[in-house]
Amino acid sequence: MALVQSMMIILSVIVVAVPFAESQVDDQWQQTSYGIETQKITRLHLFLHDMVSGKNPSAVKVADHSNTYNSPSFFGFVAIADDILTEGPEPTSKAIGRAQGLIAFASREEFAEVMSMSFVFTDGEFKGSSVSILGRNPILQPVREMPIIGGTGSFRFARGFVVSKTHCVNVTTHDLIEEYHLTIMHY
Repeated sequence: MALVQSMMIILSVIVVAVPFAESQVDDQWQQTSYGIETQKITRLHLFLHDMVSGKNPSAVKVADHSNTYNSPSFFGFVAIADDILTEGPEPTSKAIGRAQGLIAFASREEFAEVMSMSFVFTDGEFKGSSVSILGRNPILQPVREMPIIGGTGSFRFARGFVVSKTHCVNVTTHDLIEEYHLTIMHY
């Protein structure tokens, strides 16, 4: 019985303290300007290396459906990626970040994936910052456009768009390199 009473007292203290702590965090966030005085536009050009072959692939399948490989569009295929972002298309080009996220083939009629990806910058001017991309990527189209829906660090409050195209693909290994042009509006 004493244990139950002790637990009730602890729970009561937590219930009373949590809203107070949350309120202080909200107040602090609302009083900080975060540099939202002047909007900036940043344009970046980079290459994504999606390596699915070899001993250490950067993208791996995590789920599929029993009909996925009978589908003309790989409908139901889901993969996780941690791809390298570089300044140029060569595998030896300077690495500037990682493309980390989820890819799911979501169309029953065409090769179109839903891409939820964070481009995390690990070097250069935007080291420690990221942008979040979420949208439909019809991968067989010569040029694709997807929205930028947010960001962190230098790209806090980001919005914008990405234009991508396939730079090259190895038809044997299915490794590919994609070219990305990012237009990012941020503060």
